[in-house]
Amino acid sequence: MQQHDFVITKKAINLAGRELIIETGKMAKQANGSALITYGKTTVLATATMGKLSGEDTDFFPLTVDYIEKMYAAGKMPGGFFKRETKPSTDATLTARLIDRAIRPLFPDGFRNPVHVCITPLTYDGKNHPEDIGIFAASVALTISDIPFHGPVAGVTVGIIDGEFAINPSVNEMKKSKLKLSVGGSESSVVMIEAGAYDINEATMLDAIYIGHESVKELCRLQTELQNEIGKEKVEIKLDIIPEAIIADMDDKWGAKIKEASVVKGKHDRQDAFDSLKEEIMAEYEANLTAEEFETQLRNLNNTYDELIKKYVRHGILYENNRADGRGMDDIRPISIEIDALPDIVHGSALFTRGETQALATVTLGSASDQQIVDGLDEEYKKAFYLHYNFPPYSVGEAGFMRGPGRRELGHGALAEKALEPIIPADTDFPYTIRVVSEIMESNGSSSMASVCSGCLAMMAAGVPIKAPVAGIANGLIMEGNDFVVLTDIQGLEDHLGDMDFKVTGTEDSITAVQMDIKIEGITKEIMSIALEKAKNARKYLLDLMKQVIEEPRKDLSPNAPRIESFSVDTSKIGEIIGASGKTIKSIIEQTKAEINIDDTGLVQVASPNKENLDLARAMIEAIITEPQRNQWYEGVISRIESFGIFVKFMHGFKEGMAHISQLPVPRGKQITEFFKLGDTVKARMLDSDRGKISLSLKEPGSEPERDERRDNRNYDRSRDNRDRDNRDRDNRSRGYNKRRD
Repeated sequence: MQQHDFVITKKAINLAGRELIIETGKMAKQANGSALITYGKTTVLATATMGKLSGEDTDFFPLTVDYIEKMYAAGKMPGGFFKRETKPSTDATLTARLIDRAIRPLFPDGFRNPVHVCITPLTYDGKNHPEDIGIFAASVALTISDIPFHGPVAGVTVGIIDGEFAINPSVNEMKKSKLKLSVGGSESSVVMIEAGAYDINEATMLDAIYIGHESVKELCRLQTELQNEIGKEKVEIKLDIIPEAIIADMDDKWGAKIKEASVVKGKHDRQDAFDSLKEEIMAEYEANLTAEEFETQLRNLNNTYDELIKKYVRHGILYENNRADGRGMDDIRPISIEIDALPDIVHGSALFTRGETQALATVTLGSASDQQIVDGLDEEYKKAFYLHYNFPPYSVGEAGFMRGPGRRELGHGALAEKALEPIIPADTDFPYTIRVVSEIMESNGSSSMASVCSGCLAMMAAGVPIKAPVAGIANGLIMEGNDFVVLTDIQGLEDHLGDMDFKVTGTEDSITAVQMDIKIEGITKEIMSIALEKAKNARKYLLDLMKQVIEEPRKDLSPNAPRIESFSVDTSKIGEIIGASGKTIKSIIEQTKAEINIDDTGLVQVASPNKENLDLARAMIEAIITEPQRNQWYEGVISRIESFGIFVKFMHGFKEGMAHISQLPVPRGKQITEFFKLGDTVKARMLDSDRGKISLSLKEPGSEPERDERRDNRNYDRSRDNRDRDNRDRDNRSRGYNKRRD
């Protein structure tokens, strides 16, 4: 058999005590760049492919990053009818977004060719998660390719295990970590941060970021070595750059008016001013140019106008202390807070408005059956708290269409969920499934942080006993050379034209989540320290305002919320509660209309909006697992009448005993049926229990004669023997009938 003559190159490094290997030259060679990354027994294929033609009418860089989970990588079968992977899971989408945010700032300005980066985990060992090496893998493929890219970059995950920082902790170790921090950076600076934390302060977070960056530097140096050995020469691409002469001409004629429009207060008023001025500028250029010249230059003229808006907004902030809406650098926009914004049909609600950004949060409380099932490469698990974020077109005054959530909505919702998760009470304290939904009513920047504030307020209004209130703020950065200013509470224009979006959430004392995206090639430790400190001050200000509206969670739930009680039973009793084919538990649910969930540990949760039904369901379960006590009285129903006594079902029908005729208030010589009827409710006292046979009495203590227990048991057994004989006769008759038919 003729063999391929592969030219394979390998590089290896020890990362956190495990070997990380790059192999290229064997797989996916038709991509512009490809590499197979192995970490432990986890392998990831990364490819980077560039379209040859740039979009002539595209005014943005069309980068697509896909992270494609394959269930075979973990030795699992896909779920669903078709048994194949379809759309990416939420976790896969968030990982793709994370990689995108790390590499996007490092492509040349004016680059318009479409680029597709695809990360495919091929094997997963259950210890080294593919997302830990996703940024690194993407950068390797781009760095050794001929695609223009100002890398390399790399990313690692930082945890805190038993008080010590750990790089790329194993999956099991991460379960014990107080921090999950993803750091992306180049050899010189940090470019991306994503973190969820429990009880972490600003100093610890900063240390974690730069400890992670040390490992990032090593991975970047490894890529540089590989690039020097086998990297392709970068292709020359025509960049979408505006001629300096056009910028200078428009700035000279219209710069003063553009600067004036850039400080009009109010998002829509300012946009109207920009639109009106643009029409005026374009009309003059059209009048002074030939039709062909104007058509040729129209794209550059539009881009120049946008570039001059950016210039004057940034210049005003950086050198004149003049933000577009007139605020100081650390001023927070006006805040309005309202709880119970909706009728109590919803279990909790809050409306949080910051400037022209408004989030309406609702809380729905459910039982264990409402938990979200998450199935990916790791073992399937359930979530008892989840947050969904919706961003409809009307929130920014646009006419559009609404479909399923996109990457942006998933990303913003995941950040808000991460921010609030550390304050959710333990299941043992609050056995509810909690769903928070944030509907963005208006948006002019920081809608995810408004979702954090409104979500926290809605939970407090719903009576969720959170551990501490949480608020969030988004800070920004304007940087030119060595000059910079960090802005508190950025609005949409400052986010769009600025260099950084730095979101921080937390309680008064600790951080719960961080997300940083930048548009430049990195920021310094000094800038990050300032941003964290300003975020802390803003967070405390917001928390004070929130506490003025609701200081602590309500003690009572909404009248429409389900009531849930949880208690534990011996695991040996689970089968009795469920019954054959679930017959027993189904009967309880049918009678009480309550929802009942039992897990493998014996934890029972009973849920119902009706307190009486809840109490009844709990009493019925306890009746199954509780043995009746000697000399205790029980109310029951007569289930059978024999000549020697009656049978009574009690403890909600889950226990049955016999009261001998001598233990009944029936005069000698009288028939039992003269005094008792099938279905009668009676009160019976337990006398004894022998091998599951329960003896009862309907007489007061001391009034019954000495009992002949052997006779009682003989009658009880004779009754059972008669039933068994009847059953055998019936079976024999049935067999004879079938034989005759044959």
